Amino acid sequence: QRRLVQSGGGLVQPGGSLRLSCTASGFNLDYYTVGWFRRAPGKEREAVSCISTNGSKNVYHDSAKGRITISRDREKNMVHLDLENLKPEDTGIYFCAAEFMGDPSAVCSSNDAYYEYWGQGTQVTVSA
Repeated sequence: QRRLVQSGGGLVQPGGSLRLSCTASGFNLDYYTVGWFRRAPGKEREAVSCISTNGSKNVYHDSAKGRITISRDREKNMVHLDLENLKPEDTGIYFCAAEFMGDPSAVCSSNDAYYEYWGQGTQVTVSA
């Protein structure tokens, strides 16, 4: 059975850091682009960051650039999302998702409709 299992998240004070992790089972993430999405309270789900099979990355939202790092751990079949200098507006449920990508030159997408497999979601709350 192919699935993504998320870990990490929780309650953190403004300025703090968190690592979210996404582990694939039943398939090799090396052949998949991986995206992270966030559903903030009262808002639609939106893309946060993604990483392609060749390692190219995107971070969406200017406010997140410099504070968010996405990375692969190929040995452990995982993708991490490191969140730094967290702000209250980073609060939400974070989801990882994977899209099979046969073209190694393709870039990852912010369109959640392209992603086939989804993690269960993890809550991140930034509050004093």
